[in-house]
Amino acid sequence: MHKQPITMSQLSTAIKVSNLNFYYGKNKALAGVSMDIYKNKITAIIGPSGCGKSTFIKSLNRISELETEVKIEGKVEFFGQNIYERRVNLNRLRRKIGMVFQKPNLFPMSIYDNVAYGVRIAGWRPRTEIDEIVESAIKNAALWNEVKDKLHTSALGLSGGQQQRLCIARALAVKPKVLLMDEPCSALDPIATTKIEQLIHTLQNNLTIAIVTHNMQQAARVSDFTAFFNTDESRVGQMVEFGATTQIFSKALDERTRDYISGRFG
Repeated sequence: MHKQPITMSQLSTAIKVSNLNFYYGKNKALAGVSMDIYKNKITAIIGPSGCGKSTFIKSLNRISELETEVKIEGKVEFFGQNIYERRVNLNRLRRKIGMVFQKPNLFPMSIYDNVAYGVRIAGWRPRTEIDEIVESAIKNAALWNEVKDKLHTSALGLSGGQQQRLCIARALAVKPKVLLMDEPCSALDPIATTKIEQLIHTLQNNLTIAIVTHNMQQAARVSDFTAFFNTDESRVGQMVEFGATTQIFSKALDERTRDYISGRFG
């Protein structure tokens, strides 16, 4: 798909990362990462396995804290607010910065109840309003025509690609401002992958998206900006280079970026 040239002066920042150091316990996973994730743009995070891509994206809505003890140095600001301040409401933060994982992680309940889940735990709403939110979210995830006649059947009966789009619908139902995607197509066939990529482009009108991907062609197709991550000599993840996707893929400044994109390492 043809992308319009980006004028930097027209951009506003949704998430600003400043000198981020990330630790799992005492093990340092990321060092000195600074970058902006721009509003209503798609940012791809690329790099070899083990370079901290997933760690980085999970640090943007503090979901990494659900897995193990972590420590953060530096700042992650979401529309000007440091998300690592003590007074931050994590449930509200994770509704505003949604997440879609590598493998669909649906609940063992109906299609309808999966999408309504986050809406219900956010507070009471009348059934008619929830019906409207569920329908709108499933339509926005480009899934409505495939599931509208089986909303009250198990979501686990859907195909892998449909399950992933339902996970996106579930995230959209609580009206996030940012959607984080951690290799959302890695378990999908090419047809399902194409549907997800088309959906990402559609969602960009109303959302800021950051996507981790191992697929160079996908990064080139879907993103406006690309960040290349790698490890240093001590195997700690760092961001090597960040820029407009067209620039990163055609004339990257760092030799390591050029080698990775051309397939000479990684």
